[in-house]
Amino acid sequence: MAAVAADLARRPAGEKAAGRPSLWRHAEYMKIWTAATVSLMGSQVSQIALPFIAAVILNATPFEVSLLTTVDMLPFILFALPAGAWLDRMRRRPVLIAGDFGRAIALATIPVAYAAGMLTIWQLYAVGFAAGILTVFFDVADQSYLPVLLEPDDLVEGNAKLQISGSAAQILGPGMGGGLISIVAAPFAVLVDAASFVASGALISLIRKSEPKPERRLGAEGRPTSLRHEIAEGLRYVLGNRYLRMIAGATGTSNLGSSMCFAIFPIFVYRELGLSPALIGLTGSLAAFGVLLGAFTSAPLARRFGVGPVIVGSMLINGPAMLLLVFLPSTALAAGALLFGALFGTGFSAVVYNVNQVSFRQAITPLDMQGRMNATMRFIVWGTMPIGSLLGGVLATFIPLRTTVLIGAIVATSAFLWLLFSPVRSLKTIPKTREAEAAG
Repeated sequence: MAAVAADLARRPAGEKAAGRPSLWRHAEYMKIWTAATVSLMGSQVSQIALPFIAAVILNATPFEVSLLTTVDMLPFILFALPAGAWLDRMRRRPVLIAGDFGRAIALATIPVAYAAGMLTIWQLYAVGFAAGILTVFFDVADQSYLPVLLEPDDLVEGNAKLQISGSAAQILGPGMGGGLISIVAAPFAVLVDAASFVASGALISLIRKSEPKPERRLGAEGRPTSLRHEIAEGLRYVLGNRYLRMIAGATGTSNLGSSMCFAIFPIFVYRELGLSPALIGLTGSLAAFGVLLGAFTSAPLARRFGVGPVIVGSMLINGPAMLLLVFLPSTALAAGALLFGALFGTGFSAVVYNVNQVSFRQAITPLDMQGRMNATMRFIVWGTMPIGSLLGGVLATFIPLRTTVLIGAIVATSAFLWLLFSPVRSLKTIPKTREAEAAG
């Protein structure tokens, strides 16, 4: 570990080697960056349109609306671990392409069913579950594919630029989604998301960098290891690493609380408060400048204060910002101001947190473990989301919606304690090489 510590001390977090070109000139990276930007833009439309369809067009109950998020996230509990082990056996690019095209097809069934007068809440569940399965494989492959395209020194910049595209989508997407719903029926607005997935898949298919197929791992007897054995290896790798398991605990707790809040959020703002989709979309677009600020400042903050303190501090900000949702009034101007503060704070802190902790995870993990590490982390941190959504729906059935939001925000606020009482807080830099950390 002394060799690792010496290596970490030589380079500030996120610093690029002298003379290294910007990733804006990296042709293959720009294809995946553009694909992410396009698909994220479309997904922002669906994030407004689908809950609106359930809450307003289909007049679903709070519990039924909360099940949308539960069904969307359930595949991360059911399939994330085998997906990670499977993806460590194969090339990731074909999985990314298939995931994009498959989700486009699933979403396109919603406007078709609506036009035929056959759209039901059950179809929304089916589409959400199918898209969720494809998202599991896409997301695990996506996070595992970036270290194939980039050197470890470029990971912070690469993840930060992807967050910039995400912030641009969050700035433009909600306003576009709210505006589209005001002009055309919400089910037809979903076609924008379907088209964005088609464009993303086409762009990824243009990437030409060679990606060698991983060799099958061999056991003690010289035979290929089983999927079950490889899944267990991934779990041991994450849970046995004192940094990764605490990051997983913090992120999972934060997602549990936020899912409790946002699962019943459409019912809360559209029915109880009587706010319009246009107001929610416009406020979300303006607040997304917090995401943009986080994307631009995540690496400089880590260089100035250290990776660990920035990870802890950003998680500390996230929960209290979410508490502002509890005080939303029914008057449009005041509600927009408080909602802006909540979304700006949570967006900024989430991006700073994710850029630094994801880059750290990618940097310390060997390439042949990337899929299983990312899948195990997804299983833990996103696996709490369907649980939180279900809890939010159940609580909202028996207690006021505002009280449910308060409970979820308190849970999210407690997430930083995992990191405060862990070695994460003492991290100063991101390792320069995976081999150094693996040896340590």
